[in-house]
Amino acid sequence: MTNISRIILEFLQRDSTISALSRLGVFLVFILLSLLIGRYTPTFLRIIIRRFAPQQVASIYNNLIDPIRNLFRITGSLILISLSLAWIVEYESIYRFISPIVDLAVIVSIAWLYSRLFRQFIRVYGIEILRKFGREVDELLLVFETFANVIIGFIAVLAFAQSQQFNLVGLLTGLGIGGLAVAFAAQKTLEQLLGTIVLYLDRPFVPGEYIRLQKSQQIPEGLFGRVESIGIRSTKIRAAAKSTLFIIPNSILANLEIENITRGKKVMVLLYLDFLDLLQDREQALVQQVIVESSNSLFGIDPGSTSITFLTHNNAEKQITRTRVTFFILGSSENSLQLRKRLLELANEKISKKLVTNGIKFTLQEPTIYVESPVTI
Repeated sequence: MTNISRIILEFLQRDSTISALSRLGVFLVFILLSLLIGRYTPTFLRIIIRRFAPQQVASIYNNLIDPIRNLFRITGSLILISLSLAWIVEYESIYRFISPIVDLAVIVSIAWLYSRLFRQFIRVYGIEILRKFGREVDELLLVFETFANVIIGFIAVLAFAQSQQFNLVGLLTGLGIGGLAVAFAAQKTLEQLLGTIVLYLDRPFVPGEYIRLQKSQQIPEGLFGRVESIGIRSTKIRAAAKSTLFIIPNSILANLEIENITRGKKVMVLLYLDFLDLLQDREQALVQQVIVESSNSLFGIDPGSTSITFLTHNNAEKQITRTRVTFFILGSSENSLQLRKRLLELANEKISKKLVTNGIKFTLQEPTIYVESPVTI
């Protein structure tokens, strides 16, 4: 009887080991399948969009999904990997180690995906929506985008805390009480730290840029120089003329008027329009009027910078009129310039509709040429 019991016990242990190895093997197979299937997440989305919105499938996919398809692949793969963890729940030590890392990766990827999707939506459809309501499109749209990203990040933090079963009420209460105590003990230091946070969030300048500080009580003579570094408590600025180093608390900089010289750049835009025939003087005047009205009405176009030149161009069979349009886009950051380029695309569509309405047909040469023109110091 003892020998039979020992044989049965050995068989059960061996069967348990085989079961454990099989579960680990299935888990690894599912990981590989997750990486493989996740690569086709954009394709699955296109099929779903075609099923429920067949008319708009091309525009929705090309405008929203295709520019960030790699992010869709990463997010889809991480979600499938998270689902695959069900195969190793019995191995608590391994599961507890891997699960928080995967959960964090999934939440971060989803938050980043929502942020980029919202950005694409604003760039493609938000501008049109605002213009339909008669609103002026300006950099307030970028502020709204930043605010939405902050909300998405806050929701992501809450989601991760909830997934790990953190006591958020107790944590927030403890932080509140501790924060009050620290605030009374180090009021001046906190004021400087808050100034640093404002500078990093607003980013009026970065190291290497030239700025001018207006005259104030703290800086009676004003200051023009190059930003050397931005520290936790203060910012170092090298004066342009004397090369002396000014160390200014961030709490003061957060309340001063700052003129950023380096970012005062503009981008020259070159458009070429080829008309089907030679334009008469009346038609040239009409074209010039339509282009000037359409471009000058855009936010961010340097007023009065529009230059229109009519040229005679030899086509394959006949002579035609080619129009070269030059103007400048003003911007303070890459995001603002991208927004203005999107507005320019809409202006081109507006110009096309007006000219076609007046019986003037043309083709727009691709691509539009953008030439950066930074301000010389």
